[in-house]
Amino acid sequence: MFDSPVSASAYEVLGVAADADDEVLRRAYRLRLRQAHPDTGGDAAVFVQVQQAWELVGTPEARASYDRGRGASAPEWAGPRAASPRADTRPRARTYGQPGGWRRERYLTLVREWAGRGVDLPDPYDPALVRRAPHELRRLLADALAEEATARVVADLGMGYTVWHDVDASRDADADEKIDHVVLGPSGLYAVLSEDFGGPVGFRRGEIVGPHVEGAPVTQLVNRMRLLARAAGVRFSGALVVLPDGDILDAITQLGKVRGTPVAVVSRSALGTVLRQGVAGAREIGGTELFDVRTRLQQRVRHV
Repeated sequence: MFDSPVSASAYEVLGVAADADDEVLRRAYRLRLRQAHPDTGGDAAVFVQVQQAWELVGTPEARASYDRGRGASAPEWAGPRAASPRADTRPRARTYGQPGGWRRERYLTLVREWAGRGVDLPDPYDPALVRRAPHELRRLLADALAEEATARVVADLGMGYTVWHDVDASRDADADEKIDHVVLGPSGLYAVLSEDFGGPVGFRRGEIVGPHVEGAPVTQLVNRMRLLARAAGVRFSGALVVLPDGDILDAITQLGKVRGTPVAVVSRSALGTVLRQGVAGAREIGGTELFDVRTRLQQRVRHV
């Protein structure tokens, strides 16, 4: 939660400066805890976030360790994790496209423009540089990381699944519209959005809401899914929005149907289970239909 390019630091969650003394920090924690407590009208997800922040900086030892870590490099931001030797040799899901590739390219282009035209940055993923960058640039990197994390989960679903990443869902050639992941398996065909809003979110009338949530991400996902469905001649079983663990109170939140499509918001650690078991109200796909849908998508899918 605190290592995302867009997440608040433990000090920001508690509402104090990083150099606040221990007594100021303790008073701030107690105040934020009262404000966020669900029994007094606060947000349960924020309440958990405040507790997690205090665990990181609430003692001199923890605070010293946290302060050292904040200045450390974050090599995992630099690209998809290299594949390590796998003791498990079972076949993995069939995958196409580069997860997070489009957003990484956009981030690298824009961060170099922001830092100075023509500047060859030694490390465009340096945490100190990233933290100073405008929020929209940090969001690009955070979402690229979120897509890569989702890709690692779905790759482990097994040979019964096929996954397309960075799927073009534009209405015209000039638009930059995509579906992060399209996942096909026995439990159904799902359009998947990987997001990182930088903190806890809530829900209202079938949509995700929060201080850093722009627009209507669920509605946008469903609209793009419907466009691809018409173009490929397939029927989607549902739509999923994947968020970092800790950003939603429940691991699985069913939003009901949006424009006739079952939608669920899931934490990253629960994604594999959801894709294996399916979403409530979603139609399973099996037998020859699975092969037909895969063929239709393979003929139609284009990657951004």
